[in-house]
Order: sequence, then C-alpha cells, then structure tokens
Amino acid sequence: MKHYYKLLLLGLFAVSPLAQSASGVAFVHGTGDQSDALNDYWNPNFINTIRQGISQPNNYMVVNCDFDQYMWDAAASGCLATQLTQFIDSKNIDDLTLITHSNGGNVVRWILSNPTWDSRYPNIINAVNQVVAIAPSSGGTPLADAVNQGSVFETTLGWILGYGSDAVKQQQVSWMSYYNSTWLNGTQGRPSLSAPFEAVVGSDVDSAIWDGDSYCAGYQYQVALETTQNWLDDCSDGFLECSSQSAAGTVWFKDKQRTRGSEPLSHQQSRRDCFNLHTIIRDHI
Repeated sequence: MKHYYKLLLLGLFAVSPLAQSASGVAFVHGTGDQSDALNDYWNPNFINTIRQGISQPNNYMVVNCDFDQYMWDAAASGCLATQLTQFIDSKNIDDLTLITHSNGGNVVRWILSNPTWDSRYPNIINAVNQVVAIAPSSGGTPLADAVNQGSVFETTLGWILGYGSDAVKQQQVSWMSYYNSTWLNGTQGRPSLSAPFEAVVGSDVDSAIWDGDSYCAGYQYQVALETTQNWLDDCSDGFLECSSQSAAGTVWFKDKQRTRGSEPLSHQQSRRDCFNLHTIIRDHI
C-alpha cells in the first residue's frame, strides 16, 4: 500500500503545474511597427544564439507589435501583453527573461510598473524573472525633441525614428522625465521594478571607412549615427546618451567593458550580433 501511495504522489507531481513549469525568453523590439522583427529588426543568428542560454531553448518568442504608439496604447503595451500572455500560458512559463532594445524597454517598464492597468499584467509580472535592456531609452533623447521641433534631424533621422510618431514624441527628454516620475518604476527616487532591469549601454560610434568593424549591421547606419552623435553628449550610441540608457534599473555593462576588441556598440549594432554581444547575453541569462 505504501508503494502505491508513493507512485500516486509521483504521478500527481508529474502532472502538477510545478512539474510543468518552464523557462522562456522573449525578444522585444524598439520603436517601429513590426510584423517580422526576427529578420527586420534583430537577425536569426542573434536570436538563436541568445536562446541557447536558457534551459529550454525552444521556449522563445519574437514580439511583433506597433511600437510607433505611446507605450500605454493598446497597439503597444496591449499587443505586448497579448503576445506575452499567449506565450506564458501555452508554455506554462514561470521563469521569463525579456530581451529588450531601445524603446521596447519603456513598454516593458510600463507593464511592470502598472499592475492594475490591465488584468493580464499581474500574470506577466509574476512570470518575468529578469529584463536585459539593450540601449534602453529610459531617459529619452534630445534627438526626439529635435525631430518634433521640425529641425534638420527630421530628414536625417526619419528612417530611424519614424518622423515624429507618438513613440518618438514619448521619447522627448521632458516627456520621459514626467513618465518616470509618475508612471514608471526603476528610476532614482521611484519604487523598484519587480524584476532586475539590467542595461547594456552603448557609448560610441565608429564609422571609419577603413575599419571593418564599422560595417557590422550596415555601414550607412554608422555614418548617420556618427553624424547625429555630434548633437549628443560625448558618451552616446548615436541615438541615446549614456545617461539615458543608465536612467532605469542597473547598468550591467558599458559596451567596451565586454565586447570583442573593446568595440563600441552603436544604436544599430546593439540589436545585432556584433562584437560577441549575442554570446555575452547568452552566457548571462
């Protein structure tokens, strides 16, 4: 009889939610309306390398949402909540790592900071174990201010920023300061986030024509970002100043501290497999 009960308990454990729980990783893109972020925003090698860092590498998803909207919009955080909820429920994920880039970090912080905004948020908050925020625009960027004021940046950066979309308006420095002080957590003087929010900070842009490293992720982007870097602090990735990228959570590392050859990560390169970034993240999560 004792043996029977042991088998019964083992059987119950095998079908219990605890036994079926799983780890997972989701990739959250930045500003833009994506339908194939795997190929159009990240790239397959970047994604496939990083997901090897979790115990069940097939438990991954690449988010596709309209992040040209404000972070609280149904097309932005609402879409993200829908896709994360489906992923969590279908795989029974209870140990979720989020890999975000740029404004994707703000949309994630919106969900993690506002559990009463949407009935799906608590389930997501409970599942998220860590956030690796690559080049997060936590403090906004002066370039977003310039685009919305109709300056020369509008033509120079339109292909990066989306010509004054609501998401670009949101990333104006004063606007992000307001959101951080009233709606978002994880910044100085605010409540902590429910999970670690670790930032990877890009600090410079290389675009020398003779430098092969300048061609990673597209040479034309390097030239454009080095141009816009002239309007930012000395420490920037061509789109975001280091102070903005460091404004929320903790700084995991600044590019040159870990990358191959101590190469800097421009805002374009920080979402691609440049200078071992993908293997660094894989080994960390």
